[in-house]
Amino acid sequence: MEVEFSNPVERLAAQALDKLADLVVGPASTLRDGAEHRGVELPRDMYAHREAQTEWWYYTGHVETERGRRLGFEWVFFKRRTDLDRFGVVPLRLIANPLYLAHFAITDVTCGRFRYAHRKSANGPLDLPASASVRRYRLRLGDWTARELHGLHILRGTLDDLTFEVALKPEKPPVLNGHNGVSFKDHGEASRYFSFTRMSAEGEIAWRGRIERCVGQAWMDREFGTWRATENQRGWDWFSLQLSDNTELMVYHIRDSAGQPSAFSSGTFVDAEGRATHLQREDFALQVLGRWRSPHTGAIYPSGWQIQVPRLSLDLAVRPLLDDQELDTRGTTMVVYWEGACEVTGRSGERSVDGQAYVELVGYDRSHERPSFTTFLFGSALDRRWRSIFG
Repeated sequence: MEVEFSNPVERLAAQALDKLADLVVGPASTLRDGAEHRGVELPRDMYAHREAQTEWWYYTGHVETERGRRLGFEWVFFKRRTDLDRFGVVPLRLIANPLYLAHFAITDVTCGRFRYAHRKSANGPLDLPASASVRRYRLRLGDWTARELHGLHILRGTLDDLTFEVALKPEKPPVLNGHNGVSFKDHGEASRYFSFTRMSAEGEIAWRGRIERCVGQAWMDREFGTWRATENQRGWDWFSLQLSDNTELMVYHIRDSAGQPSAFSSGTFVDAEGRATHLQREDFALQVLGRWRSPHTGAIYPSGWQIQVPRLSLDLAVRPLLDDQELDTRGTTMVVYWEGACEVTGRSGERSVDGQAYVELVGYDRSHERPSFTTFLFGSALDRRWRSIFG
């Protein structure tokens, strides 16, 4: 949302509003303190950071209830410093700084249904209360929460008539992605990035008053920093695979403005003992096996992939458990993306393996390039109503 103005009137208006923002909320920070390429430090980097522009805590997982219902889940919390952001001439820090956002989704594989919700808060008088502690691992946006207690990650999310509460226990040490946890997106532009690649899950789902115990496995990604979007970062395809031989694979393609994988695409393989191997772009291949068009947005996504890592003798097929796992979050993070539960089959060396996965596809819908201020403030339903009245 960083903007340069060529129109003199817009430039003057932006300068005036920047001065107003300086008076009302204080000068904007550069959000760069010289530590952007410093390695990850744990447990400190599990907690929130005051100067990071963007940070997220991202959980995905697969569970089965005691009655045999198979579910996938996504629970993600974002914190965004808005010092450098604006909608047109309006500096966003006049409205919110920081801004808290969260997404929660349930894929009901058994019933073939996908449900999600998304929230944001600036901690204003009409907002849900939100917080991200810099001293311990504790996140909150309304009644959606995450915290650490005696080595367990405790998550809670709600969807209308559904309440999801689960305790996640890391089964392997955290994995530092990239180089000592520094993950470059382009020349000089990097985040800090680490993962818990295998966590046992145990909890309860309350559904219309009926409580069911659930067990399964989850994955957690933690990423934070201040980096600039470039022409080499127009979208990404991200994969997390948990295989039946107790190994894990994470790979991603960052797509450039031509839709091709950037040289900064990479990945991590974790063996059964928890040892991590960094993968560069040339170490793996992704082949798209099919396509799916969203009936909601018209966006066309890849659907089904073959992933090969020759140096590790991995040849794996990844297939969505439901086609439609698209989230329209233009009222919060301002993007439409596909994030879904998938299954894995294939080979590791001479052995057959299967497993479970989550896949995230961003940038196939380009509506974020024309962000709507009313959608961001009030949600897509009110924005459609506004456009029908005023054109």
